[in-house]
Amino acid sequence: MPVNIPDKLPAADILRDENVFVMSNSRALTQDIRPIRIGILNLMPVKEKTETQLIRMLSNSPLQVEVKLLYTKTHTPSHTSAEYLQTFYHSFDEVGKLDGLIITGSPIDHLKYEDVDFWPELTHIYEWTKENVTSTFHICWGAFAGVYYYYGIDKHWRDDKISGVFKHQVLLPKEPIVRGFDDEFFVPHSRNSYLVNEEVAAHKDEVDVICEGLNIGPYLMMSKDRKNIFVFGHSEYDTLTLHDEFMRDKAKGMDVSLPENYYPLDNPALPPQNTWKAHGHLLYTNWLNYYVYQETPYKFD
Repeated sequence: MPVNIPDKLPAADILRDENVFVMSNSRALTQDIRPIRIGILNLMPVKEKTETQLIRMLSNSPLQVEVKLLYTKTHTPSHTSAEYLQTFYHSFDEVGKLDGLIITGSPIDHLKYEDVDFWPELTHIYEWTKENVTSTFHICWGAFAGVYYYYGIDKHWRDDKISGVFKHQVLLPKEPIVRGFDDEFFVPHSRNSYLVNEEVAAHKDEVDVICEGLNIGPYLMMSKDRKNIFVFGHSEYDTLTLHDEFMRDKAKGMDVSLPENYYPLDNPALPPQNTWKAHGHLLYTNWLNYYVYQETPYKFD
């Protein structure tokens, strides 16, 4: 089944060119089916790239997914026009209940949470999800912010950026979110923040670590009630996303290392190979099926 996205959203043409089944709102209205409603709270500066990546991940499912793009009203994006937001995005007071919500990362991991201009609004959204969302999927900075808000687990800073494609292992193989996963799998990461294992373990009665990365800590954590999922990597990344970030930082004169386990022979002149796409699709398909569709009521209240 397709993803249902706004008419004329730029991501639609990109995804159709990749043979992704995309349906416009106008066509979806002719189908007698209740799609699951997934909100994407897009906190990234360049919103088109992130929304395309996430819609791609949501597309490989037998379910019809209606995507609602969301923004914070208390922050003005620097790389997205007001016209674009007005055309394709909504605030939370416009959408009502959601079956699922994705909260993206944001390039602000150097800031304390309380110093982020939209933090008060985000904490209000966290509270709103408790009654209005079946399952919330937090990514990278969004995951760090989520475990801080819910459990008080704070992030720590590394001067050397965690950048590359890292090997991970499944710790709880019977959890449906990893159904079909290999014992070891690869995920891209791009961040300076990390969690201390001992601090996470202190909250073992509240949250489970489902997967972890080799030498980089937890990758996938879930609340005990399974309503909140925290993913500290970027399974949605395109093949060249890490390359684009590396070249951007080099152009700024930053002292950055090559992304690990990414370029063939560690040579940035050679095109990288995508080793994470299948598990990325499986992660999102499992989330949609087992934590959203199977748990959500057929009709909203």
